This record gives sequence, structure tokens and C-alpha cells, in this order.
Amino acid sequence: MEEVEVVSKTAEDREKNTAEEQHETVEESVPQQQAENGEEQSVGASEVKEEQGSQDQEQSTSEAADTELSLEDALAKLAEAEKKAEESYQKQLRTQADFDNFRRRSRQEKEEAAKYASLPLVEQLLPALDNFERALSASKVDSADKDSIVQGIEMVFRQLEQVLQGSGLESIPTVGTAFDPNVHQAVMQEESADHEPGTVIEELQKGFKLKDRVIRPAMVKVSS
Repeated sequence: MEEVEVVSKTAEDREKNTAEEQHETVEESVPQQQAENGEEQSVGASEVKEEQGSQDQEQSTSEAADTELSLEDALAKLAEAEKKAEESYQKQLRTQADFDNFRRRSRQEKEEAAKYASLPLVEQLLPALDNFERALSASKVDSADKDSIVQGIEMVFRQLEQVLQGSGLESIPTVGTAFDPNVHQAVMQEESADHEPGTVIEELQKGFKLKDRVIRPAMVKVSS
């Protein structure tokens, strides 16, 4: 009976030891499993971080490339704008220079036109001047014919008169016309039975108009 109890007790001890060993094994395996899981999680997190870092690097590279392209485009547009501005400035300078040349040329032409405005009239007077010089030369000759000299002077007078009339010069009518203070200058008055009062009875100096403008009033004697 005692042997049976000893055997039974020994078997119980073995079972108990076995259970304790299994428990210890389980306890040892749990931390190991946890460690392995932790390592796997750490590896997974590292891979995720590496992948995320790679994506961030690719994105940064792409953004840098876009920024570089944008900067190149901006520089190209700036260069084009500067080129257009320079072309516009040069065009403005040429336009201003052309305008200055035109204004200077117009002023010179105006000055020359005013300076030589009497040229056509002078050219027409030259023949009359030549004839007048011939008449004076002929009058100095002792054997000169008086009638010929008079005819020469009359010819010069007609030439001068024709030239002046061709330029718009005309004489102001006087004797027999009513006194007009716009064209006549009365320097004397005289009673006249043959004329009504206020009538020009004598011309003392011719008056002239150039086209519609009086350039010299006629000096006259008027009846009172």
C-alpha cells in the first residue's frame, strides 16, 4: 500500500513538473514571439518610412524641376519683354529724330521762302532796269535825240507798270470820285463851282493797293 502511494505521488510530481516545464516554455515563447512580432513591426515601419521617404524625395525632385522650369520660363519671358521694350524705345527715338528733322527742314524752307519771296518780282523788274540804264546812257551823249530819250523812259515806265500790275498792284482812282478816307488822304481843300463838295478835284500823289490791301493812300485835294 505504501508503494502504491509512493508511485502515485511520483507520478503526480512528474505531471506537476511537466506542467511547470510547459508553463515555463509557454512563458519563454511568449516574449520571444512578442519580440519577433516587434521586430517584424519595426521592419515594416522602416520599410514604410523608406517608401514614404522615397516618395517625398521624388516629389521634392519633381517640385524642384517644376520650379527650375518656371524660373527658366520667367527668365525667357523677361528677356522677351526687355527685347520688345528696347525695340519700342529705338522706334520712338527714330520717330522723334524724324520729327525733329522734319521740323528743322520745314523751318528752313519757311525761312528761305520768306527770304526769297520777292524773287519772282525782281526777275520781272530786271528787263525794265536794263532799259532804264540804256536810257540814262543815251541821255549822256551830246548828240542824243531828246525824243528818243523820252520814248525810252516811257518804255521803262510801261514795263514797270506791267510788272507791278501782274503782281496785283493797282492804282487808286482819284480825280472825279467821291472822297473816301479809307483810300484817300486829303491834304488840301478848295472851293469849286464845277464839283460837288467832297469830291476829289486833284491828285497830288498816286495811291496804290496790293490786291485788296491799301499799301499807300492817295494824297488828294478835295472840293469844299
